[in-house]
Amino acid sequence: MKQAILSVIHRHSKSFALASRLLDDPLRDEVAVLYAWCRRADDAVDEAPPEERRARVYRLYDELVAIYTNGTLDDPVLVAFREVVQRRRIPMASPLALLDGMRSDTGTVRMATTKELLLYCYRVAGVVGLMLCDVFEVTGRAAREQAVHLGIAMQLTNICRDVREDLGRDRLYLPEDVLAACGGGDLDRTLVRRTVKRLLALAERYYRSADAGFHALPLRAALAARAARRVYAAIGDELAARGFDALGGRAVVPSWKKLLLVARASVEELADRARRRLFGSTRPGSRLTGGSDDHRLAAES
Repeated sequence: MKQAILSVIHRHSKSFALASRLLDDPLRDEVAVLYAWCRRADDAVDEAPPEERRARVYRLYDELVAIYTNGTLDDPVLVAFREVVQRRRIPMASPLALLDGMRSDTGTVRMATTKELLLYCYRVAGVVGLMLCDVFEVTGRAAREQAVHLGIAMQLTNICRDVREDLGRDRLYLPEDVLAACGGGDLDRTLVRRTVKRLLALAERYYRSADAGFHALPLRAALAARAARRVYAAIGDELAARGFDALGGRAVVPSWKKLLLVARASVEELADRARRRLFGSTRPGSRLTGGSDDHRLAAES
């Protein structure tokens, strides 16, 4: 079962698989289980016919109740996830929020405001940061908030990368307020470029905030998290290099560049820890301003 679960990461996310290699074996196994559960839930909705997606989500809710009430489970991924949930005392609110996010994907998707988009990003990715904090035994409020920020930044990056693919599913995550600020009108290449540029700038603010929280993680977990941050942010760099043209095809970070980014992330983390030991602090993180409470709005909604 362990190899089957690990293969889910390698099959669906080469970037995540690469970063997870930096973890100790026990933690890597638990992170793999968490990823496998999230991936299973996502596939259950996205791969279903449109008319069946809402029913699939409610089935996922039923499974989650069974996980938390020791109900009968017949899927190895669900059994493994329950073991992690119980061992790490992961609150039900986190996976429940993720399913709420997936429920919003079951029909036509349109985002009216940036706050609505950030709420969605919190639900489908920010809470994954919280669950990883539970796995890594991170309890500090600031560090957990920064983990949420990392998840939000990654999801914003994914949204910018996948504009064309999402449109094919009648999903448009580019919020109307940003589209209007970028000129409005028909969703042509120019409007998409301008909007993606703005959203990637927003993602960068969340990435910078997340940078301040890595020191709270165990060393190898911090190396993995920082590596994932660098590789995901590089997707935005690839988009920027081609003029933010998200309609021109999926932006991909080459394997050789991913390896360099992992090496860079390792050097950064080790250097920051050395500075902290020598001087009692590290470089200050970039605090979010002008909308910094949006993730809290998401958490409280």
